[in-house]
Amino acid sequence: MSKFAPKSKGPTQRQLRVGEMVRHALTQILQRGDIPDPLLEKTVISVTEVSMSPDLKIATVFISPLGIKDPQPVIKALAVNQKLIRGKITPALRQMKYMPEFRFRPDTSFDNYAKIDALLHRPEVAQDLDEEEGEA
Repeated sequence: MSKFAPKSKGPTQRQLRVGEMVRHALTQILQRGDIPDPLLEKTVISVTEVSMSPDLKIATVFISPLGIKDPQPVIKALAVNQKLIRGKITPALRQMKYMPEFRFRPDTSFDNYAKIDALLHRPEVAQDLDEEEGEA
């Protein structure tokens, strides 16, 4: 095994730090309304996570548009304005060697949480939980 081989499959500390910097800069741009797109101007967009590639050249941005059922139109609008976003974000990330390319994806983690919560509140599961509490 090479001494430079990654010891874990998770993101490195550097990827996490840069991802958080990019998330913060994107959030600022979206809050200020710097992108001249009618859909993006009237939509509140939450940037929930930014996952950086190992070479820090690709940023996968997970977004959650608030109050909208289908996030695809918002994702398409962000993708169309990707070059403008890169230009607006450059001053905030001037210490980076390369500006990352953005890939926008919907954040489905809240849907997963809702499914798990619904499963836990089903009568069959609640019955099992009540039995375990009675034994303790």
